[in-house]
Amino acid sequence: MSADLIHPGHINILNIAAELGEVSVGLLTDGAIAAYKRLPTMNYEQRKTVIENIKGVTRVVPQETLDYVENLRKYQPDYVVHGDDWKTGVQSETRQRVIDTLAEWGGELVEPSYTEGISSTQLHAAVKEVGTTPAIRQERFRRLMEHKPIVRTLEAHNGLSALIVEHSSVEADGHQEFDAIWVSSLTDSTAKGRPDTGFVDFSSRLNTLQQVLDSSTKPIILDGDNGGATEHFTMMVRTLERLGISAIIIEDKVGFKRNSLFGADAGQTQDDPEQFANKIAAGKRAQATRNFAIFARIESLILEKGEADALQRAQAYIEAGADGIMIHSKSKTPDEILGFCKAFRALERKVPLVVVPSTYHSITEDELQAAGVKIVIYANHLLRSAYPNMVRAAESLLTHHRALEADEWCMPIKEILTLIPDN
Repeated sequence: MSADLIHPGHINILNIAAELGEVSVGLLTDGAIAAYKRLPTMNYEQRKTVIENIKGVTRVVPQETLDYVENLRKYQPDYVVHGDDWKTGVQSETRQRVIDTLAEWGGELVEPSYTEGISSTQLHAAVKEVGTTPAIRQERFRRLMEHKPIVRTLEAHNGLSALIVEHSSVEADGHQEFDAIWVSSLTDSTAKGRPDTGFVDFSSRLNTLQQVLDSSTKPIILDGDNGGATEHFTMMVRTLERLGISAIIIEDKVGFKRNSLFGADAGQTQDDPEQFANKIAAGKRAQATRNFAIFARIESLILEKGEADALQRAQAYIEAGADGIMIHSKSKTPDEILGFCKAFRALERKVPLVVVPSTYHSITEDELQAAGVKIVIYANHLLRSAYPNMVRAAESLLTHHRALEADEWCMPIKEILTLIPDN
């Protein structure tokens, strides 16, 4: 069982099992669940406490993988009790392995009928509608980094795009969805029609963050540019922590930044590593809770200073207390990033590694995970995909002088409204 939210179907299974003998529950760990669907709302110990206190349960044992064979051979049960909903689909192969393993000692598979009218998916959807709290959102991000093979993050630049990130999912090799939301200075300033971040101050960005917070339950990672002066950065950390932002990423550059959609950064240089490390340390000291994360973005590869400089800076920033390192590259191939990943794994102190594959598109999440990447951020995708469609719609209106049918150019408004609560 996952047993994240207990419902009558679970109780039915346990009651049938109790009629057959002493009941051992193989409880899937957070890592096992996160490997094929969303991270559970409750952690393993919380779920274990719930199951242990259900009448008829004798013991609860950790189920580390989706393959039950190791535990079956360890405990050699006379019966395995599982709902019949795994006879088809992705779990059918697992079911056959259970049958084959039970045959080794004459065990039997018992499959009660699936309980109609209720499911964990429905319950999770209902919980999402209730919303979340700052502490829950921040803790969830820490648990994602601990248990998910790779944390998949997508950009949002307003409330509607945050709803898209919140609700987008597919069923392919298990349940696939985005784990977190990235709010970048680039998309924030561009969505406001501003050519550079100097025109979009922190108070304006807080307004965007509030829209995203109100529209989603997922953890939020904020692009904090270079964090500003150290004194301002510590105040920013306290503000973001109170709001429930899970992490901030600051880059080791100084000088005025120009939005790269409108041209190259002007007058920016890389910060002194010791000075930037001091900023990170000050931010960590300003935190009131354990779960807020400060990541350091290293610009050495962008500025063509090389891998050695990037590694030296990574080590200094980690020693200063950085919770993770983002490495960026403008190369069209992933070779430069993969080279850094290999060298980064050799560092004595390990923290999560973040990448943004904006220019090197050919690499997959599986390949990034194998290289040691923990968080992948798909930055700017929603804004950049929306803009061409808006341009085409405007040009079509000017050309045809009439309103457009929805299927000619966009999603019907009724589908957009289904994303918004209470519509």
